[in-house]
Amino acid sequence: MSEELNNNIPADDAAVYVISVAAEISGLHPQTLRQYDKLGLVSPSRTEGRNRRYSLRDIALLRAVQKLVGEGINHAGVKRIIELESAMANMALEVAQLRIEVDALIETNPPKGLARRRPTELIIYKED
Repeated sequence: MSEELNNNIPADDAAVYVISVAAEISGLHPQTLRQYDKLGLVSPSRTEGRNRRYSLRDIALLRAVQKLVGEGINHAGVKRIIELESAMANMALEVAQLRIEVDALIETNPPKGLARRRPTELIIYKED
């Protein structure tokens, strides 16, 4: 992916924002950003001089972390939620790619002896 899009707007993953700008955009204190980095909740890129550089994706993640913390979730819980959401997103992409591959295979080589499965009817019993 290119570092910049049209009109010199940085791409979402372009690490261009120094900590003070990232703090202002995210609405957090720079020390909070340092703490989240130390805890491994948000890991910005680093320059050769080891200065932090945040991307828009990092800033969105900072806001998500702050929202979860505001809901009373501790840092370990926030980290686990972020890991699980990332894993779920990766699996969803993989499933979508596999569906495309399977559809293409079925189209080029239709199954001969397989009957199409009818949707299962769902019956809900309501107790009075």
